[in-house]
Amino acid sequence: MPGFNAIALGNLPLRVVKQAALAYWGEEKYESYTAFAAIRSEDDFYELHVSRLVAELAGLIRKYKGKFTLTSKCRKLLKGGGMSAVYPVILRTYAEKFNWGYWDSYPQTGLIQSFFAYTLYLLDRYGDQWRENTFYEDAFLRAFPSVVDTVEPTTYSDSETTIRRMYSRRCLKHFAEFLGLVEIERISEEELPGQTFTLRKLPQLNDAVRFHVQA
Repeated sequence: MPGFNAIALGNLPLRVVKQAALAYWGEEKYESYTAFAAIRSEDDFYELHVSRLVAELAGLIRKYKGKFTLTSKCRKLLKGGGMSAVYPVILRTYAEKFNWGYWDSYPQTGLIQSFFAYTLYLLDRYGDQWRENTFYEDAFLRAFPSVVDTVEPTTYSDSETTIRRMYSRRCLKHFAEFLGLVEIERISEEELPGQTFTLRKLPQLNDAVRFHVQA
């Protein structure tokens, strides 16, 4: 059965990680990202690391006799409909099972993730135009103001500011952008807390999600 050998820590081999990073970022961005810190393991390319974890969680890949291989479930989906059949499984698994807090060091609270469908609704309704992330932060907090009470204020940030930053990072960047539902224009590639950016939805959102309003 073909597959990739897993290294001792259970991660993908470095050769595969580097090839995936180059394909994902492109040569120019790859050179920029690795200019001061080389990729030495799967953990250094976090997008791939998370993708591998979600694929395992979704039952699409598994480790068998020291190799990562596609499961029979994944093969069946690919045979029946290609990646368009696999994508909904990844989307649902990421939204409902994967811990969004795994990406960052913000406080653990599941409420932002549990309202992922509302974020998709907002993007579906307002995402045709470029809008700042603060537009979606405001809409989310108007709908669920009590979520602010789920985190404690710190010396560096009050509770609302923390929730806003968590929402933009976890929902808009690490959920919607990561899964190809929106495109984001950044002021800078450097990730700074509270940095404003603009976004709009991509056709993938319309293909993946349908909202029906009942009278």
